[in-house]
Amino acid sequence: MLKTASAIHIETDAEYSAFEKLIADRVAASQGPLFTTNAEGLFEAYLAGIPEPFRQHYTCHCCRRFITNYGGLAVIVDGEKSAGKVESFLWDLPSVPTFFYPACRSMALLVRRAKVTGVFINGEKTWGNPRTGAWTHLSGTPAHVFCNALKTAFQEEAEKKQDYITLKRGLEEFPLEAVVQAVRVLEADAVDRSEKTLGVAQWLLALHRSIADLRGSTRDNIIWLAVAKAPAGWCHIRSTMINTLLDDIVQGLPFESIKKRWDAKMHPLQYQRPSAPPKEGNIEQANKVVAKLQSEGALARRFARLDEVAALWKPRAAEPVETKRTGGPFDHLKTSGAKGSAVKEVELPPTKMTWETFRDTVLPNALSVEANVPQGNTSFYGLVTAVNADAPPVLQWDGLEGQPRNPVSWYVWHQGSPAHQWGLSPGWNKVSAICLMPCHWQSDKFTQFGPGVFFVLDGAKDSRDAGGGFFPETLRSEYHGIRSVMEAHSRSSKLAGKEEQSANGLALGSDGSLLVRVKTNGGPASYAISM
Repeated sequence: MLKTASAIHIETDAEYSAFEKLIADRVAASQGPLFTTNAEGLFEAYLAGIPEPFRQHYTCHCCRRFITNYGGLAVIVDGEKSAGKVESFLWDLPSVPTFFYPACRSMALLVRRAKVTGVFINGEKTWGNPRTGAWTHLSGTPAHVFCNALKTAFQEEAEKKQDYITLKRGLEEFPLEAVVQAVRVLEADAVDRSEKTLGVAQWLLALHRSIADLRGSTRDNIIWLAVAKAPAGWCHIRSTMINTLLDDIVQGLPFESIKKRWDAKMHPLQYQRPSAPPKEGNIEQANKVVAKLQSEGALARRFARLDEVAALWKPRAAEPVETKRTGGPFDHLKTSGAKGSAVKEVELPPTKMTWETFRDTVLPNALSVEANVPQGNTSFYGLVTAVNADAPPVLQWDGLEGQPRNPVSWYVWHQGSPAHQWGLSPGWNKVSAICLMPCHWQSDKFTQFGPGVFFVLDGAKDSRDAGGGFFPETLRSEYHGIRSVMEAHSRSSKLAGKEEQSANGLALGSDGSLLVRVKTNGGPASYAISM
C-alpha cells in the first residue's frame, strides 16, 4: 500500500507505485479467457517474498482480499508450442520491481502448479479496493464486464463447468475416427443442410486432434480452453444434430440409413422447430425472459427497403465517351443497308463461372445486371428488419461488438415460390442490388447458415403472408429456451411495411445456379453463376 499524502521512505525504495501500476495495467489489458485454479497460500507467499523487516508494513486486508480473489487466475497457452501450459495471469509480469520479484515469482509458481477449476467470468467493474483513506491498494479496472439480464457471472461460470463435463464426456464417447468420418460426410455435402452442423463438427475434430497425444492436466487444460472459446451450444455434443450423425457412424450404419435419418431431422420444417403449440408455462417463462431482456419492442418486424441493404453492387451510369464528329449534317439520311451501318451484336451463350469469379472479375465493371427468373417455383427470398431500430438485438448477427446494428433477416418459402407471387414475370428482370445474406454482412463466423448471395429484383413484393419473418435457428442464445413461443409468435404475426418492401429477390445458394445478363462499357454478356 502507498500513503499518498506523505510518502513513506521505505515504500518509495520498494517501488510500490510501479508494482501497483503493473498490476492495474495487466488487469486493464486482459482480452483472452481467464481460468480459476485451486492455487492456495498466495498471500502468504506474497508476504514471504518480502524482506522480513518490511512484512508487517505490507500486511494489508485490502491487498489480501485482492490476491485471494484474483491472484489465482491463470491463462492457458494456445498454439502448437507449450499448448495447454498454465501461466499466472497477474504474477508472470515483465520488469517486476526488484523488491517484489521474489513475491511474484513464488505466487506465479503456485498458480502454474495448480489445477484449472473453471472459466473465470468477470462480473465486477473494479477488482479490489483502489483506496481507503490516504492509502492505495492492489487493484484494477477490467476492460470487459459480463452483463446478461438472464443470469449472473456466477451462473455463467457454473454453466461453463457443466459445458466442460459435457464436452469431456462427448470426446470420450465419440472417438477421433468417428468424428473424422462425420466431417467427411458433411464436407462432401452428402446430406441435406450439412452447413448447419459442419462448423461444430470441424471444431470437434480440431479439438480431438489437439488432445490426441496429451494426457492428464495438459489435456484437461486444452478442453477448458475450448469450452471458454466455443460458441453457445457447441459443447453439448449429445444435444446437437452432430450426435445423430456420430451415433449412426459408431453403430456402423450404412450411408443410406445415415442419410435418411439425418435428412428427416434436418428437414426445414422440423429443424429447431417446435412440434406442438407452446404450453401456458412456456408462455409465462417467455414473458419473463423478454421482460428481463427488455426486448418486447424487437418482436415487431417489417419488410426491408433497398436503402437498408449492405450492397456489394448497385447499377451505375455508363461513363460518357467523348467522340469527334465525322461526316456531314445529312449523314442520317443514308440507308440502313449502306456500308458502315451499325451491326447487331452477336449474343453468345452464357459463360459458366463461380460466384467468387463473377464477383471479382465481372461486377467491378457492371453497369447493369438482369437476372433470369425461371418458370415455376424458384428461390425467391424476402428481407425483413426491426420496426423499432433501437430495440435490443434478437438475431445472432445483430449487435456484434465494434459493429453497427444489423437487425435484418430473411425468409424463403419451402420448396420455393413462383414469380407471380412476387409481382414479377418469368424471364429477364432488372437487378437493383446484389448483397450477401444478412448474417454475412459484418462477419464470416456464421457459417452454419451456409453461403448465399441475394440478387435484389426491381419490383419484387411478396403478396403472401409470411408471418413475423424470423425463425428459432437465427435467434440469439438467450431465446433458445423459449423458441417454441417465439416460433408461435412469429407465425401469428404480420409483417409491416408491405407496400414499402423493395429489397426482395432471388437467392443464390450452395445448391443452385442463376443466369444473369450483365451490361458493361464493352457490351452485354451472360453468365451462369454457381456457388
